[in-house]
Amino acid sequence: MSFKIVVDSCCDLPPQFAKDPCFTKVPLSIHLEGSTFVDDETFDQADLLWAMKQSERAPSTACPSPQTYLDAFRCGADDVYVVTMSALLSGSHNSAQQAKLLLEEENPEINVHVFNSCSAVSGEVLIALKIKELAEAGTPFRKLVREVEQFVYQMQTMFVLESLENLRKNGRLTKLQAVITGALKIKLFMGATPEGEICKLGQALSIKQALTKMVERIAADAAHIGRTLVITHCNCLERAFQVKAMVEAKCKFAHILISEAGGITTVYAYDGGIVVAY
Repeated sequence: MSFKIVVDSCCDLPPQFAKDPCFTKVPLSIHLEGSTFVDDETFDQADLLWAMKQSERAPSTACPSPQTYLDAFRCGADDVYVVTMSALLSGSHNSAQQAKLLLEEENPEINVHVFNSCSAVSGEVLIALKIKELAEAGTPFRKLVREVEQFVYQMQTMFVLESLENLRKNGRLTKLQAVITGALKIKLFMGATPEGEICKLGQALSIKQALTKMVERIAADAAHIGRTLVITHCNCLERAFQVKAMVEAKCKFAHILISEAGGITTVYAYDGGIVVAY
């Protein structure tokens, strides 16, 4: 049985997987001060970061239309697996679900399942790679869906950002939280709830301390042993390698992958942000 994995562009696949033909990426778009940035192969991170630093306003993002997803689903594969950002963070999941219904009307024989990652960025990558692993092993459609849904439930996503101002501008944090942390130079160590909402896990007085706390929390979770860790960085490759070294010293992951932030991740993680999932 042939398969295709369709992801939205918040799934920042590591370089070794980005060109794999089993993946199709559906782009979101970013709008700021009259300019539009499409989160595809034309995206220029430096241009967006510069525009964000110059603007007092927050970028707005637009999810793919159901038609855009539908076009991606019409790929000739027997099984189509879709991975989107958390349904609580974006309309991308709803658009994909609408496209699924449209496709099933025109072709009832095709198998399509839309996974709500209850995460984003590194979490989406992990899910996409898990689907690839199971599909290439010949796992039947329904069994694969069950196993991956369980995988999503068990997955952990965490992040540390240089600045929370952009999250505040986009309504992901209260103004009070952002002002207090900014004034006191506090760095928050954040995560995702099982439902896919952003939550605070801890705080520190520096990025280094926040990253250390994050790694310590991961090391204390025995469930990480033997899993894959994905580290996504926003314009801070050296910091990503530092996190990798810290993890290797304290944890027992089977694999550690590093990926670079695309457009949507850049909007929320901002310059210097680190997002991990396992």
